[in-house]
Amino acid sequence: MEEVLSSSLYTQQVKKLYKVGELLGLDNETLETLSQPERIIQVKIQIRGSDGKLKTFMGWRSQHNSALGPYKGGVRYHPNVTQDEVEALSMIMTWKNSLLLLPYGGGKGGVRVDPKKLTREELEQLSRKYIQAIYKYLGSELDIPAPDVNTDSQTMAWFLDEYIKITGKVDFAVFTGKPVELGGIGVRLYSTGLGVATIAKEAANKFIGGVEEARVIIQGFGNVGYYAGKFLSEMGAKIVGVSDSKGGVINEKGIDVGKAIEIKEKTGSVINYPEGRKVTNEELLISDCDILIPAALENVINKFNAPKVKAKLIVEGANGPLTADADEIMRQRGIAVVPDILANAGGVVGSYVEWANNKMGEIISDEEAKKLIVDRMNNAFNTLYDYHQKKLEDHDLRTAAMALAVDRVVRAMKARGIL
Repeated sequence: MEEVLSSSLYTQQVKKLYKVGELLGLDNETLETLSQPERIIQVKIQIRGSDGKLKTFMGWRSQHNSALGPYKGGVRYHPNVTQDEVEALSMIMTWKNSLLLLPYGGGKGGVRVDPKKLTREELEQLSRKYIQAIYKYLGSELDIPAPDVNTDSQTMAWFLDEYIKITGKVDFAVFTGKPVELGGIGVRLYSTGLGVATIAKEAANKFIGGVEEARVIIQGFGNVGYYAGKFLSEMGAKIVGVSDSKGGVINEKGIDVGKAIEIKEKTGSVINYPEGRKVTNEELLISDCDILIPAALENVINKFNAPKVKAKLIVEGANGPLTADADEIMRQRGIAVVPDILANAGGVVGSYVEWANNKMGEIISDEEAKKLIVDRMNNAFNTLYDYHQKKLEDHDLRTAAMALAVDRVVRAMKARGIL
């Protein structure tokens, strides 16, 4: 295994898998199989820049596991993308899709590029060349990419158009996160935030006596944070703190999230919200509240500030906002943490609804799509909660979520004769 563990993110994921494997009583052969992607595609992408010079980029697509269905996961454009990162993220997608009872395996793609340094025309070239390189391994029943870091609905439109040109298949379901005009769904814009709010409500009912009048702090007021706050407000919660990269504001009387997002768009930061007191992100995380939603960066709650967190419930809107040390501290303190693998899965559930809608011929309304996302998130939380209570009560919810997800994949592999 030493040769495989060459990336810190990949190492962390494999370690988590083996830890959960012990709890499930899985043998080393099974764990070895689960730790390796089924296919890794590496491609060299060359485009002619607007300056006439040839520019070369590396790209990858990792197809981790297809026991439950076609591979599903986003494509990111970032200067720090590596093969190991893409492999690790594809493994995480396998568990996330399994936990949400979606008919998908895990996939992930990436191109090592700084998109800010490319013109729109160069980005389009790059996107089309990426699909030219991997199209044989894509399809609505094989591998279904979606947006991720620094990619969006326009990227998916370029992907789709290139795929149709090359294959002759007018199959809109091969990509999700598309523009509405190309089979996308309106709810995809807010599906992650809706999922976070839905999970926060369900968790509040189990752990803190309900969401109504619960005081909520949201660290990170981008798309996910804003929509989580919007839907939680509609559910009766009181948003008492929000922040972005420049700082935040606390107002015990409540913050109007609509007003807060307007101020952020006009002035560049929610720190300019007029009512309440200005705080740093560090102060915000340890301020008094019932529900804390870290929805910005990874590792913001660690062994240094975890003992000072005053929240009664933490719902991970971001990926990996708590370190392993922080997890253990929260467990010892009796503070429930709903893990990212469930809490921020509304995006992939939204993708699932879009995919299903494309396959059925565009028959789902936005209200129906929204209900499907809420129902799926509710069911996933309650399944996890029951599993945790009955089988892994001595462990945290993150461990239970991973165990439930891995167990479902293993059972599918055994049923199919893969194991």
